Amino acid sequence: MSVVDKNSEILFLYDAKMCNPNGDPDDENRPRFDPDRERCLVSDVRLKRYIRDYLEEKGHTIYVTKAEGVVQAEDRLKAVLGKDKVSGADLPALLEKLSDVRLFGATMPIKGGKKGEGEAVNLTGPVQFTWGYSLNRAEFVDSVTISSQFATRAEAGQGTFGKDYRVYYALLGFHGVVSARRVRVMQERAGGNEAAATSEADIRLLDEALVNSIPLAATRSKIGQYPRLYLRTVFTDGETFMGDPREDLVVNPDQGLRSVKELTLDLTALGGRLKRFKERIAQVLVFQDADLRTTVDGQEVPVTAWLAELLGADKVQTLERT
Repeated sequence: MSVVDKNSEILFLYDAKMCNPNGDPDDENRPRFDPDRERCLVSDVRLKRYIRDYLEEKGHTIYVTKAEGVVQAEDRLKAVLGKDKVSGADLPALLEKLSDVRLFGATMPIKGGKKGEGEAVNLTGPVQFTWGYSLNRAEFVDSVTISSQFATRAEAGQGTFGKDYRVYYALLGFHGVVSARRVRVMQERAGGNEAAATSEADIRLLDEALVNSIPLAATRSKIGQYPRLYLRTVFTDGETFMGDPREDLVVNPDQGLRSVKELTLDLTALGGRLKRFKERIAQVLVFQDADLRTTVDGQEVPVTAWLAELLGADKVQTLERT
């Protein structure tokens, strides 16, 4: 497996229809929201949870798991290695086993192997995401009160009322990076062990998870979410980044939406950004949902065809949902 030695930049869009994309526990679990801009918000932690759940369901070992009950981090590490005690010398073995740590990093309660290091090893992973926000102006569903009915031992019906906060429709955008420099740092922390470094296979697994994971999280509050667009731009070196591509996207119209079929996504300004970095782009991996209509200079065009013309067909690879 080849170690990642080039930067990538990620644009990921998924939508949320009549659901709660990311409830805020400090606000009665209402969807996170920017009231000034009328934008729905989703934390990077929520997105990483989708990815971790997908990895675990596919049989990969992860550190931040949703095991039943409360599991101490130290106990989790012992279980991963099958040992009674874990030390800094076990870091390479842990990185080899833990897919999510190779991607996102972690704080692990083991004493570092170097003089002056404390009781925990802190690793910043090469894959990081910003908070997501809706590209359109989102609205809360008007009615939030729900009731439930259940029977007591005496078979007398009892009712209870609660709040169920949802948004009508939000097209959510995330910006992410894959940093080759962070890969090198993690590899150095693992004593130069190449098997413990983030590999190209890990990043391809990330692609797969982002394109496939979200519809699988079909809980009552999350059903109604689907991936619509994924672009991972791979650069020719470990120094280049383009910046947040969400700033170039325009949703038409941007309010009153109830479905992806009611909008178009204008990519014209994104094309300008890609042109500026064309010589430093090695490849773009693309997924586009069939229901998302995209336009450039007022003309509807599929993203893959547009990128092939802009960058060259040899630089564009299409991803499919499994």
